[in-house]
Amino acid sequence: MIASLKMKETFAHYIATLKFALYCITHPLDGFWDLTHERRGSYAAANTILFLTLLLRIMKLRYTSFIFMTVYWEGINIFLYLASVLFPLMLWVVGNWALTTLFDGKGRLGQVYMATCYALTPYPLMQFPLMIFSNFVTVDEREFYTVLSAVSLVWSMALIFAAMMQIHEYSLGKNFLFTIASLFAMLVMVFILLLFFSMITQGISYFVSLGREILFRL
Repeated sequence: MIASLKMKETFAHYIATLKFALYCITHPLDGFWDLTHERRGSYAAANTILFLTLLLRIMKLRYTSFIFMTVYWEGINIFLYLASVLFPLMLWVVGNWALTTLFDGKGRLGQVYMATCYALTPYPLMQFPLMIFSNFVTVDEREFYTVLSAVSLVWSMALIFAAMMQIHEYSLGKNFLFTIASLFAMLVMVFILLLFFSMITQGISYFVSLGREILFRL
């Protein structure tokens, strides 16, 4: 009985935190402040929003009209396609947190992740009806679809900006500066990762060549 009651409370809390995403996207300054400072968000809801975003990107490949999206299935790797969202997200979260920690940012790593995921809410909310809508419109109405699709992306980016300002307690100017710095940090991390994997590849190639040379001489 107690376990059942606790499960119901946990589920009710999860639904409440998931619904709170709707408040965040319409009242970003108050919403993202309460999300972290008043603990009205949850990692479960953040993960759900991220999952829906990834799921919708896959669904768009299959269900968006060919007028708006031409898909060559032979050249698509689903894992790489999903990584095109997850990898930049990971770089943004780590880069933003690492920089802001050095300059009096109040947000923790988990809070940066949670707020960023909540800020993605407009994407699945708008892209799902647009995906269905794409199958009922003509080529002449293509621009309407394109504009609304762009709005979902711009809205999400604006929400991420607002979220970082609130959780780090930065002024508008300082937040803008660290947003640019975070994007630069992402490029630096990509460069370091490429350099690291390049060195690993060269090291493996060297030892493989050395092994072949030894076997040849034997």
